[in-house]
Amino acid sequence: MLTVRNLTRQVPGRQILGPIDLDLEPGRPVILGGPSGAGKSLLLRAIADLDPNEGEVSLGGASRRSVSAPEWRRKVTYLAAEPGWWAKRVGDHFAAAHLDAAGKLLPRLGFGLETIDWPVGGLSTGERQRLALVRLLVLAPAVMLLDEPTSALDEENRLRVEELIGERCAAGAAALIVSHDGEQAVRLGARRLNLQGGIIQEGGH
Repeated sequence: MLTVRNLTRQVPGRQILGPIDLDLEPGRPVILGGPSGAGKSLLLRAIADLDPNEGEVSLGGASRRSVSAPEWRRKVTYLAAEPGWWAKRVGDHFAAAHLDAAGKLLPRLGFGLETIDWPVGGLSTGERQRLALVRLLVLAPAVMLLDEPTSALDEENRLRVEELIGERCAAGAAALIVSHDGEQAVRLGARRLNLQGGIIQEGGH
């Protein structure tokens, strides 16, 4: 589904990522591990075309260069470890067309429908993390790029998130998930990759 070839990212004086070749397939998520500072978040942001990078990235055979950046990011969607919130109310972060879909997802993550009217300023870190996942899922992206999506969650909510991710993959989506949870790959039945020194290797912890 998603093909990455010879992807690199450079800053003045040095290359900080790549070259990276990667294939993501629908149905089975991929867990990306590696030490802090290895470039895991940078890789997700590069694939989503949020930071300058070089190389070929394609979705279903269509090059990233053939579509606009907003269209690409709707299909290949990045969820940051600390998602941004720009409005005062939770519901203001959803397009009107997505409110019904959000309403169906909220109970799956332990929220009532009234959550749409909650003020963002009163959300805990874990609530923000789960609600940001809802924001991503209502877009129905082909590829989910998830940066530590369960890092702030207790066991119950972690399992809820993993269940939704697993369902979306089973329905045909692909997922690349940065995680330091060694058991998450087992629970998701995921392929494991490790990033060190800006280079991907098979396997991981």
